[in-house]
Amino acid sequence: MQPQTFLFKNDGQIPNNEHLPMLFYAGAFAEGFDPSVIEDTFEANHWGNSWRNGVFPYPHYHTNAHEALACYSGSASIRFGGDAGVVQEVKAGDLVILPAGVGHERLKANWEFAVVGAYPAGQSPDLFRGDSPVSDRELANIGRVPLPELDPAFGDNGLPDHWHAPN
Repeated sequence: MQPQTFLFKNDGQIPNNEHLPMLFYAGAFAEGFDPSVIEDTFEANHWGNSWRNGVFPYPHYHTNAHEALACYSGSASIRFGGDAGVVQEVKAGDLVILPAGVGHERLKANWEFAVVGAYPAGQSPDLFRGDSPVSDRELANIGRVPLPELDPAFGDNGLPDHWHAPN
């Protein structure tokens, strides 16, 4: 399964990640099943610290962790990459893998919208709202976040083909 890839530049408010693309897998998971299947898949691929909920309705990003979001119910319009980014329709079964620094915010959602979120082993996210200028410290933090061992859904396939250490 090949994802859509999106590479976002620092826009001054949202640092994004100029080295690692956001990956969007349409239909990575089957629709209409228990979200524990997603959690088990993430855990088997060394992505943990999982949670179930939605996506914050304001721009935000994490400088110390990558994030996987798998929708298991409903649908939403989510903006990725800040004001100059893209608005992506996300529905049950879709998977988004966000490199550290990439901004995201829910613009609208139906009442059923819910995701499982998770982070690579050993990573626990901070939270920045994108309401002040990006600092050199934030950029340095993003640059230090290690690459995950495995793709959260596809293990050895997927993420290693799309994410490489910057030259």
